[in-house]
Amino acid sequence: MGLVLLVRHGQASFGAADYDVLSERGWEQSRLLGAWLAERSVAPDVVLRGDMRRHRETAEGMAGGGGWSTEAQVDPGWNEFDHLGVVAAYPDLPADRELDRREFQHFFELATGRWTAGQHDDEYPESYTAFVTRVRAALDGACAAAGPGGTVVAVSSGGPIAAACAALVDPTGDPATLARLWGRFNTVTVNSSVTRVVVGSTGARLLTFNEHPHLEGDHLTYR
Repeated sequence: MGLVLLVRHGQASFGAADYDVLSERGWEQSRLLGAWLAERSVAPDVVLRGDMRRHRETAEGMAGGGGWSTEAQVDPGWNEFDHLGVVAAYPDLPADRELDRREFQHFFELATGRWTAGQHDDEYPESYTAFVTRVRAALDGACAAAGPGGTVVAVSSGGPIAAACAALVDPTGDPATLARLWGRFNTVTVNSSVTRVVVGSTGARLLTFNEHPHLEGDHLTYR
């Protein structure tokens, strides 16, 4: 069977001028993951990544930690949705101050719930439905690249990984059910975690979700 490893990027720079940059901890998380996979003889035949900087830097950190020479291929289908834009569109967001991490998480969950409901699509540059459609296409491409016995690493973000997991867990689920599953997966995905998808004769199936045994103590982060 083929194997697809969905990797969430390392910790980005929350609160900085440019969020789309790995923090020092994010770089270390990426190197630790690469080394952990190499210790288990995981050598990818194909490496895919979104075209965001945090995806590229995570792939570079993994390659350095794991000693990989496989050049990453860019697939924008693995890009994160515009989470800052989704939060900013939430009508009850405080406008008079900057949110701390706890407050941001609170409004993030409220705002994404509004986004996934699909009732205000004209307020967003990308609707939730369009987001899910492109992620499913990216997942199909990764599974095809894995073939009957290859290993593909796809470096992405929490949102796309959650969308892929929801589709794999309930392939025939209605939009409301899949949106609830997406929310559950998305809020607990760890930075630099690994989600395994096996590809066999009956298609792709979710094997594990959110593995992170390479992380301990301060290296374990969600944002």
